Amino acid sequence: MKYDFTSILDRKGKDALAIDSVGAPGSVYPAPREGFDPIPMWIADMNFPVVPTVQEAMIERAKHPTFGYFRPPQVYYDSIIRWQETHNGVTGLTKEHIGYENGVLGGVITALNVFCSKGDNVLLHSPTYIGFTNSLNKNGYRAIHSPLVKDAQGIWRMDFADMEEKIVQNKIHAAIFCSPHNPCGRVWERWEIEQALELYKKHDVMVISDEIWSDILLSGHKHIPTQSISEDAKKRTVALYAPSKTFNLAGLVGSYHIIYNKHIKERCEKEAGLSQYNEMNVLSMHALLGAYQPEGYEWAEELKQVLTGNVDYACDYIEKHFEGVSVSKPQGTYMLFLDCAQWLEKTGKTLDELIRAGWDVGVVWQDGRAFFGPTHIRMNLALPLSRVQEAFRRLDEYVFNA
Repeated sequence: MKYDFTSILDRKGKDALAIDSVGAPGSVYPAPREGFDPIPMWIADMNFPVVPTVQEAMIERAKHPTFGYFRPPQVYYDSIIRWQETHNGVTGLTKEHIGYENGVLGGVITALNVFCSKGDNVLLHSPTYIGFTNSLNKNGYRAIHSPLVKDAQGIWRMDFADMEEKIVQNKIHAAIFCSPHNPCGRVWERWEIEQALELYKKHDVMVISDEIWSDILLSGHKHIPTQSISEDAKKRTVALYAPSKTFNLAGLVGSYHIIYNKHIKERCEKEAGLSQYNEMNVLSMHALLGAYQPEGYEWAEELKQVLTGNVDYACDYIEKHFEGVSVSKPQGTYMLFLDCAQWLEKTGKTLDELIRAGWDVGVVWQDGRAFFGPTHIRMNLALPLSRVQEAFRRLDEYVFNA
């Protein structure tokens, strides 16, 4: 491969929450016992060096000794338009449809504030990304969950009858749609999105589509933008994107929305501007410009190959070695959502004991109950394969088959 996905980065003391919080005072993540280093498999960032053009773009801009007020140039919008056309087949996107967001979750709340009143019910699928839960709770909205269900092949599917029942019973007029889905890793097929959007149209439900994971697809899968489904979907949907997941830029802050409905876009921008805080950072803008260079296109393709290999390895290992643990193989993202129900029942252990056993040997994985997975653990596989292999070796020897 052209780019480096094998070096083990020492992130300690480099402002990395994934590492520096382990063993820190007050942290829920205790330090591993002596002889084991922490392998960060919880928070959703990556342990790979960034594509070099990101650093180059930021360094080049930092050479100029002024950092005053600015507006993004046309090249910023052109870069997003080209990226969306190349990766998602989007045509007709213009500067007027694109707006800045400090973060996708901030964009979610901005759109909810436009679509809803405080105290309103909002439809989400469960398992549910913890960021949605926290954001809704803190901002006075009530989440109504429609559980995803596994089909005969173990693939997570939407339950459209349950969705409609929840919409009607709870007088819902806004839904958060996660595509690809976090934490389940589903990359929705066109017919699934079409059926969901027909349901939202039927009951006049506005849609906030979190598509931050849309670039991280595993082999054989393709992202379908929610707004591409129909003209109605295009007009009723606020779509949220960012280079942060794709290129590991979360610490720089910088997302964007795509809104085709002029009225909704004006209302969202007015709402987002009330705090005078939703403003772009000049270095994060140049990070996006560096990421969306030809080298970034190549890097993202190699990343998908690496993550596909990691997921294949992990799912195969679980099936062969961890009796009583099941996982629906993700189609996108780099997260696994392990269901340990049968293992817990067989061993008589609690989920807390299982999670702690992993932490004890340095496998820093995440409690799935925060994502509405009662017997689940979430695992990040965006590490060099050698670290994934070491983590599963430890889980085999010291945890699941100890």
